[in-house]
Amino acid sequence: MATRSSIPQPPVSEQAVRGVERYLSGMANLYMVSNPDDSWVLIDAGMPLTGNRILRWIERHKGASAKPHCILLTHGHFDHVGAVRKLAQRWNVPVYAHRTEKPYLNGSAKYPPCDPTVGKGAFSLLAPLYPRGPINISEHLRELPENGSVPGLPDWQWVPTPGHSPGHVSFFRPSDRVLIAGDAFATTKQESVSAVMRQKVELHGPPAYFTIDWDAARESVARLAALRPRVVACGHGTPLAGPQTAAALEELAAHFDQVERPAQGRYVRQPAIINDSGVVSVPPPVIKPVVKVAVGIAITAGIISALALAFG
Repeated sequence: MATRSSIPQPPVSEQAVRGVERYLSGMANLYMVSNPDDSWVLIDAGMPLTGNRILRWIERHKGASAKPHCILLTHGHFDHVGAVRKLAQRWNVPVYAHRTEKPYLNGSAKYPPCDPTVGKGAFSLLAPLYPRGPINISEHLRELPENGSVPGLPDWQWVPTPGHSPGHVSFFRPSDRVLIAGDAFATTKQESVSAVMRQKVELHGPPAYFTIDWDAARESVARLAALRPRVVACGHGTPLAGPQTAAALEELAAHFDQVERPAQGRYVRQPAIINDSGVVSVPPPVIKPVVKVAVGIAITAGIISALALAFG
């Protein structure tokens, strides 16, 4: 049986990827992606209350008057849309997402409940406190084109990668096989506070506590592995590059159920049922000792506050 140690770990990229800059917003990444003509887009929008820091980061790279062609969202979880309203209003630009994500971005539906029983880490235990939305950015919201093209990025294509969220997408540049994967998988163990603080580099599946369809998540990792990316830049963890990257992702896809799928959990055997209007039904929660969860929440709440200050 495959184990975590059997998956080869690709090296951390030491060189900047052409036109792609990362910003670590709290515990989640966002990316500024530029074209040869210096037009650019923002992919994802970080943690809540980080808008001013994101703007200062962009000003350092692009200047005080710079604005993107648009904002692209891999999905609408709170750690990827925290500053999207502030930024979209500041720049007066459209925000693109998959149509299945729209209910969580136009104020009409909440995401399914998180699952604190999966992932074996403090961030999982804290999951019941995470915002599930919705936010309402209807005035800026647009659907990604059905043909897979990416607004503002003519050299890129978007790839459907549901499982972690209903309408999760990733972005791929075929010319040099650069992949921005959002939370389809991660390059650190996002459930672990120590791994996140150290940005410990290793391939993992999507953050378990928010993943609502494990079969779809497995298929999405396989779809991305088939692209054989040379560089992977995820929503959580350090971007990775090098000749081993594609092989490592293929190993993750091949052994996903053995090394990443939890043994038990709310959505492990039965996914949440979703349609274009939102959540239709969810399986019952897996009951674990309330005291264990409560203690975990109390301990990790303090850690989260410290992390927000440290990484912000």
